[in-house]
Amino acid sequence: QVQLVESGGGLVQPGGSLRLSCVGSGFTVDYYSVGWFRQAPGKEREAVSCITGSDGRTYYADSVKGRFIISKDVAKNTVYLQMNNLNPEDTATYYCAPDHLSDLECGFQPFGRGTFRSDYWGQGTRVTVAS
Repeated sequence: QVQLVESGGGLVQPGGSLRLSCVGSGFTVDYYSVGWFRQAPGKEREAVSCITGSDGRTYYADSVKGRFIISKDVAKNTVYLQMNNLNPEDTATYYCAPDHLSDLECGFQPFGRGTFRSDYWGQGTRVTVAS
């Protein structure tokens, strides 16, 4: 029974920071890679970051590179997304999901050529960047 619970979103001013948390159950974050995704109203879902299960290698979309940092605490089975220097274009609902259907860790777009699929998603946490 895989579950994911995202938290940490809220309202923040441009230039501000937030840290999102993704608590997993029914799987371990040192076995599966975990991605962070976001979806703004009227737009397609996009992957913004990924961390591998095996060795903790990190990947970032160009739009967030240098501003966001993904990390994990294996003991807490939690993946984090530290978001710095936020801008209004970061406004979206943020989701995490395990990359459990592929043996190619973080091999999905934009980090690789694959298409991300997951049977498991959390409820998401909403991030609003506005003054």
